[in-house]
Amino acid sequence: MNVLRILMCLFLANLFLVMNAQDAKPLRLGVAGVTHGHLNEVVVRMQRGDFEVVGVAEPNEKYRLNNSLRKRLDASVFFADLEEMLDKTRPEAVVAYGSIFDHLAVVEACAPRGIHVMVEKPLAVNMKHANRMAELARKHHILVLTNYETTWYNTNHEAYRLMNEENAIGKVHRMEIYDGHQGPFEIRCGKEFTDWLTDPILNGGGAVIDFGCYGANLATWLLKGEKPISVYGVLKQIKPDKYPKVDDDATIIVEYPSATVQIMGSWCWPIGRKDMHIYGRNGYIYQDTPTSMRVYTQRKENTIQPPKLEEPYNDSFYYLKAAVRGEIKIQPYDLSSLENNLMVVKILESAIESSKTGKPVRW
Repeated sequence: MNVLRILMCLFLANLFLVMNAQDAKPLRLGVAGVTHGHLNEVVVRMQRGDFEVVGVAEPNEKYRLNNSLRKRLDASVFFADLEEMLDKTRPEAVVAYGSIFDHLAVVEACAPRGIHVMVEKPLAVNMKHANRMAELARKHHILVLTNYETTWYNTNHEAYRLMNEENAIGKVHRMEIYDGHQGPFEIRCGKEFTDWLTDPILNGGGAVIDFGCYGANLATWLLKGEKPISVYGVLKQIKPDKYPKVDDDATIIVEYPSATVQIMGSWCWPIGRKDMHIYGRNGYIYQDTPTSMRVYTQRKENTIQPPKLEEPYNDSFYYLKAAVRGEIKIQPYDLSSLENNLMVVKILESAIESSKTGKPVRW
């Protein structure tokens, strides 16, 4: 009996070492598309060692031969066809850096192969695409995550803690969420990016999609997945000479049972911004920057710098690796979760519909 126990302990110890060694290996990462302006998020992290880019797929030859990954990777890992790249390089996960319209095709290719996917925000151009992606993810048991810059802001997580764990400002009844910049042409985004970013089919819309999604994502998380009662959208073209096909200024009013949320996403701000104001009965939270915020309680405003987020919750690629390897569990309505981002797409689609009729869309 003692011998059996010793052998079992040795087996379990060896299994533990093997599993730890596997988890320590870099995540095998595929890249689908190279036309997104956020592709540099991959490039600047390549030397860290937590992931290894094993394959890149881009159908456009011009962009396949000229992109920021080209100088860092061997030419043999670049493919014109996504499915060929997946079969020859066998990544554990794929990150999507093409148009929002292309997200569905990426999931359609990856899901049957058991390959996890992380897309850049938002999840999809419309609910038809989003629902199909969710169906595939659930059928094939893969993760479909959505990455937002604001997910990794210290101040947003401190706002969540103050609002939902400490009840620091009392019952919240209003949020105002601001996102955007001067415009993609104004800040000199590349042509490969703006060609689809300003296309109503490939992007699903203009500023309403590009920046309205941040507010919908944060509100869904802060309100713990509460469903809206109605969505009202006002989409404008402040600069039709520059953006003739899509809106460049969006205001979305989302009515919840517990609160009213006003989302303002625009390509017409004089500055770049990603900030929000949360109002409760006893005070307010002003999230000003990723690292600084103001909190008003007991008739006094204090400026605070919350603690830094801990790995893997401080970076999209650390988070992706931990999720794929099973080190963390994605909770419903987490900022990157499928559940949250299905809600985001429905809010955006409702806002676009409302802007056409002039009436709120009731859920």
